[in-house]
Amino acid sequence: MKVIPKYKNENLSFEDRAKDLVSKMTLFEKVSQMTYNSAAIDRLDIPSYNWWNEALHGVARAGVATMFPQAIGMAATFDEELIYQVAGVISTEGRAKYNESQRKKDHDIYKGLTFWAPNINIFRDPRWGRGHETYGEDPYLTGRLGVAFIKGLQGNDKRYMKSAACAKHFAVHSGPEAKRHSFNAVVSKKDLRETYLPSFKEAVKEANVEAVMGAYNRTNGEACCGSKTLLNDILRDEWGFKGHITSDCWAIKDFHEGHGITSNAVESVALAVNNGCDLNCGNMYLNLYLAYKEEMVTEETIDKSVIRLMNTRMKLGMFDDPTNVPFAKIPYEENDSKEHLELALDVSRKTMVLLKNEDNILPLDKNKIKSIAVIGPNANSRDALIGNYYGTSSKYVTVLEGLQQVVNQDTRVYYAQGCHLFKDKVENLAMPEDRIAEAVSVAQRSDVVVMCLGLDANIEGEEGDDSNAQAGGDKMDLNLPGLQQKLLEEVYKTGKPIILVLLSGSALAINWADEHIPAIVQAWYPSAQGGKAIASLIFGEYSPSGKLPVTFYKSTQELPDFEDYAMKNRTYRYMENEALYPFGYGLSYSKFEYSNLRISKSEIEINETINLSVTVKNIGEYEGDETVELYRSEEHTS
Repeated sequence: MKVIPKYKNENLSFEDRAKDLVSKMTLFEKVSQMTYNSAAIDRLDIPSYNWWNEALHGVARAGVATMFPQAIGMAATFDEELIYQVAGVISTEGRAKYNESQRKKDHDIYKGLTFWAPNINIFRDPRWGRGHETYGEDPYLTGRLGVAFIKGLQGNDKRYMKSAACAKHFAVHSGPEAKRHSFNAVVSKKDLRETYLPSFKEAVKEANVEAVMGAYNRTNGEACCGSKTLLNDILRDEWGFKGHITSDCWAIKDFHEGHGITSNAVESVALAVNNGCDLNCGNMYLNLYLAYKEEMVTEETIDKSVIRLMNTRMKLGMFDDPTNVPFAKIPYEENDSKEHLELALDVSRKTMVLLKNEDNILPLDKNKIKSIAVIGPNANSRDALIGNYYGTSSKYVTVLEGLQQVVNQDTRVYYAQGCHLFKDKVENLAMPEDRIAEAVSVAQRSDVVVMCLGLDANIEGEEGDDSNAQAGGDKMDLNLPGLQQKLLEEVYKTGKPIILVLLSGSALAINWADEHIPAIVQAWYPSAQGGKAIASLIFGEYSPSGKLPVTFYKSTQELPDFEDYAMKNRTYRYMENEALYPFGYGLSYSKFEYSNLRISKSEIEINETINLSVTVKNIGEYEGDETVELYRSEEHTS
């Protein structure tokens, strides 16, 4: 009778099986499992596995998959159930692609089931280049949407995870991008506990997130990926986190090269592992054997990390008979399906925020429009649709294409780029402002103008992925870049009514536009078919319902220093000046009446549960959704 090793016995707990499996490994084999591209161990039937995969708003970097709006856009829906549904689709497609990759023996990067998402950092400053990866500036909204996304990714099977989510970047992380490998974020206990940690606490205690990724920076002097305070005292001891911790990519070498808190690679890996960082995105952990030989880390400590990693893989069903793992049956046909594409378009519609609609110029009546000019560097740009950490869509619809599809057949659609997104000319050999005259010409010939301005992820993004080398991915200010403001003003001089569509992942100080332009739509990075959602909004096929998950400030000057992590005068919770557009703001084509507000208690104690109710009635002419927002403030008396 053949004896089955304990780690292959599916009747035992994953933890017991993981412990047994690790006990059979040599020290070299254990270390080989602690880098993101973990090696195969043939004698134990362990296939190679690459832990690095991305799913911020769809399965990313691995070919075709359904693309959803960027995270900041999804935050504008204020809709937990919708975000849960989106994450469920992402994990379904992740499984479909993983199952097919396994059949083809393809174990490459971005082909696994461990997704390094969501990003639940707080968007504390609108200049931060990676803010569009987050759910905005509010800890409560970020926590609710983060929990929903994690639950959607991980699924609700009682035994197996559908995929593994990873809450990142822990903690106190939001720029500056250019200094992230050496920066020390100094934060008070109050701001740490009230702003920077709550979303992570909810991810651990409520969503049971499987993984947490440490940040590049230091927090109060400790490197986040080797921080005793963050990883041991708070995450594991206080919150009871049982999953695995991964470093950000090549963050461990920053300990000695950037932060200067260790002298060499061996000291760095020892600091990280001894404080509970189990997985290294990078190759520094290949030095762990040296750290062991120099008695800086014990084999028992290494065992703890590898057991946690094997436990995650077992929970994903990687060592079990596929017929016993329900998600292993998801076919490739589930990827990029018609139903998923329709959901992505619906989500895109729900992310749109109507910032201004003077004299109800919107929606436009297509039967009254004989000619329309579509102008701007983002009018026919795919980059303006996709944000960062994106996959490949099987279908793209830019704003220009969306408008061309929705207008009547006899309506003339003019197009002009107008200007480069951030340079002073489009053609290298041309004089500056080489596209403005064309834009004015098409505006003059049109009944109405749709201006598509803003940013894309080449301007606001991650250090190393940006074209804005001066700021390392961050924005220098809140102004429209390049010649965009001049283009807007020159077109305005034609006297034609303008609909301004902003495609960006962050707030812009559009004070002039707010004063002069009759209609303004914040469209974020609305996904591959985002142009279709924008066009149908402009022509009234649905009513906008999105709300701002961030404050739109009036100027850069009113902001505190970018490197100051104190929350004083930041976000709607603490800002001292009046906002251009406040957090939670967003107009509709319809009107809603609130009545019968009831509260169960007039005085509330700390941690006390109360019941509130309100009647909301649509009294307008359009069908529409309304997000009911309730804000609470505390009065402190001495």
